[in-house]
Amino acid sequence: MKIPNFRWLIITLVFLAAVLNYIDRQTLSALAPTIQHDLGLTDRDYGNIVNIFLVAYTLSYLISGRMVDKLGTRLGMAVFVAFWSVSNMLTTAAHGVRSMGFFRFMLGLGEAGVWPAASKSISEWFPARERALAIGVYTMGSTVGATVAPYIVIPLAAFPFATRMPLVSNLFGEGAGWRMAFFLTGLAGLLWLVPWLLVYRQPRQSRFATGGELKLLDDSNAEEAASAGSVVNEPAWGWKKIFSSRVVWLLLLGRLVTDPAWYFFQFWFPKFLHSERGLDQSQLTITWIVYAAAGAGSIAGGWLSGALIKKRKTAPAASRLWIMLGCALVMPVSIAVVNVTGMAPTMALTAIIIVAALAWLINISSRVVDVVPKACLGTVFSIVAAGSTVGGIIMNTLVSAMVSPSASVPVGFLDRAVYAVFGPVLRAVQGGGYTSWFWLMAFLHLAAWLMLYFGRIHKISK
Repeated sequence: MKIPNFRWLIITLVFLAAVLNYIDRQTLSALAPTIQHDLGLTDRDYGNIVNIFLVAYTLSYLISGRMVDKLGTRLGMAVFVAFWSVSNMLTTAAHGVRSMGFFRFMLGLGEAGVWPAASKSISEWFPARERALAIGVYTMGSTVGATVAPYIVIPLAAFPFATRMPLVSNLFGEGAGWRMAFFLTGLAGLLWLVPWLLVYRQPRQSRFATGGELKLLDDSNAEEAASAGSVVNEPAWGWKKIFSSRVVWLLLLGRLVTDPAWYFFQFWFPKFLHSERGLDQSQLTITWIVYAAAGAGSIAGGWLSGALIKKRKTAPAASRLWIMLGCALVMPVSIAVVNVTGMAPTMALTAIIIVAALAWLINISSRVVDVVPKACLGTVFSIVAAGSTVGGIIMNTLVSAMVSPSASVPVGFLDRAVYAVFGPVLRAVQGGGYTSWFWLMAFLHLAAWLMLYFGRIHKISK
């Protein structure tokens, strides 16, 4: 049976994988107060557990891409989804900081693998002009997952299992509600494996792809192969080639510098609204706007890039860079956020910033797919993405210092390591408040764009 435009069914499955990825990731943070109470975890314990997850996530980025390249997209994606889903389900057995830290470490090892596998599926199934949009679609899955996670797991944690479902309560013991939340969200990932394994194949091996769709892909591949200096159809790069590639380092540094803006809105913006705008816990549901704007930015960034390629006949590399410049010029709006009063203008300006930040992220991610040989795309994508998590770790520590009125002991082993390296900088910004970060965030993308432009990232280069 042939299905017209079957590639969009593929990206729908990848989108759903991203949704599940972020639901599983956000389950702990959404239920943190309850879990901390039941397991007797201090804030320092919680900080260590979060950092353990980030360490595992970063380490996994360094190896997961190579695994996906070796195993292939279909099996590679299945392995990582199964691994993180089982790890999430096993979290039901956590009874203290060590066991919780272990299960979150395992979750981090599995979750990072979805992104290189997703990028590889895009390179296999989508022509150049649609890649940014396809990446935007699956990236939007992460924002959807982060949005819906609290609405799924908090009611589960609050459900009276002891009286309504005593069998479940007896099975899981104390904290049956939050334990059931981990179990069911993990189970959803295992159910996702069924359609993925049934339908995903290489385009030429798929019984669902139409002749027209295969011709579209062949024509796009031929255009790329004919491009001057094209490397996309080269044999896989070895580790030495990867780590000596100017393109890889430019893209890695680009994400390290700019991804912290998005991390800030995920991890710190609710605290900003609480402390600077006086919102209480129940009013923080307004942060749904953050994820709605992120979804809009993901789609807009991909669509605009594709439109330049299709309608203006702009080369893919140039189209990505022009969209990224526009996003960089929007980011100084962040300065206004700390200077306005009232929630309406605060959230409106925030939405503008996030749309720009996510549109940037989509296009810099697309540039990886454009410029790297398909045979090693997963490997390079994961190495570049590792820069993102390193930038997030630095941002966490930097903002923590900014909003702390006086020097304090770093929380967790990872924060201590960051302080050992960046101690003088952190002490210099100590107590500067959120205003310092919003000013810094205003120019991160422009600085990164200049680095990428003068590094000639818009020229396909080895």
